[in-house]
Amino acid sequence: MPKTSFDELLDAGVHFGHLKRKWNPSMAPYIFMEKNGIHIIDLKKTQVKLEDAGAALKQIAKSGRKILFVATKKQAKDIVADRISKINMPYVTERWPGGMLTNFPTIRKAVKKMSTIDKMATDGTFDTLSKRERLQITRQRAKLEKNLGSIADLTRLPAAMFIVDVTKEYIAVREANRLNIPVFAMVDTNSDPKNIDFPIPANDDASKSISLIIDYVASEIEEGLTERKMEREKEAAEAKEKKMKKEAKAEATNEEKKVKNEQSKSKAKEQEKAPDDKKAEHKVGTGDKQEVKKPEAEEKKQEAKAEKTMAEETKPETHITEAEEKRPETGLTEEDMTAETEEAEEQTITGKTAEE
Repeated sequence: MPKTSFDELLDAGVHFGHLKRKWNPSMAPYIFMEKNGIHIIDLKKTQVKLEDAGAALKQIAKSGRKILFVATKKQAKDIVADRISKINMPYVTERWPGGMLTNFPTIRKAVKKMSTIDKMATDGTFDTLSKRERLQITRQRAKLEKNLGSIADLTRLPAAMFIVDVTKEYIAVREANRLNIPVFAMVDTNSDPKNIDFPIPANDDASKSISLIIDYVASEIEEGLTERKMEREKEAAEAKEKKMKKEAKAEATNEEKKVKNEQSKSKAKEQEKAPDDKKAEHKVGTGDKQEVKKPEAEEKKQEAKAEKTMAEETKPETHITEAEEKRPETGLTEEDMTAETEEAEEQTITGKTAEE
């Protein structure tokens, strides 16, 4: 949102303060001058403080936390209710219930009571009650709705409070200070800004002045909410993209696994179709090895027999007489043996002649 101009603040009457005799000395730094017994607020300081408060409220809204608006003045209640309800922020425009922050669990019980009454109307419990009891319950429901209906969505303590006229809403300021909740407030010349974290020096009695300040603050909060929404959408888109990439990667790995499985299956089928000899070579069992070795041993035996027979056939023939076979082995040569045989023959011949 563009900065609030000096002329806009001037036209809205933001610079008008209270009478001089009603002033609070703590507001001296924000007072520009006195005219006709009325203090005039320095609009340059108002402009700076308003921008600071708007930036802080924007960050709080961007973080997703709630900001409670409090304005029970006649001039402010309708303006705050109309403008703040559009940005879904809690507000109190009726009487400030004492202990609303310091005794928050009790307030939550009262808010829950409204939902129980609504449930009674829907589930048929009202039909069993008498006319007087129903009237009492409906009146109680209307009273709770008037005082606490605007804070029904406030399930926990607010992150910040925005107050119109801190003098009137001093109880709310004290509770917020006790719980260390930061306070943003429109501060007039009769108010004490010491207990306010982000004071905005401005006229808190004129409806135009209140409307201008509330519109600026509400627009800053709305801008923070839109930024938060955009960031969340961006994060969701990034998360979705990451998820898609992860799924695509998983699908790719699954496809690779399928291809590998198909290849292994095809290899197994090829091995099954191969001849029995190759299949036998690949076998690891001991029985299979023995079966493969048996034919090889028989072939070797047959080859050895064939070689032996061939050697016997090719061996030269030698005619040996029976006498030579029967003759004992001696160390004599063939010549000596022939000589001995001749002598033996001669002796036999001489022996025969002598007998005759």
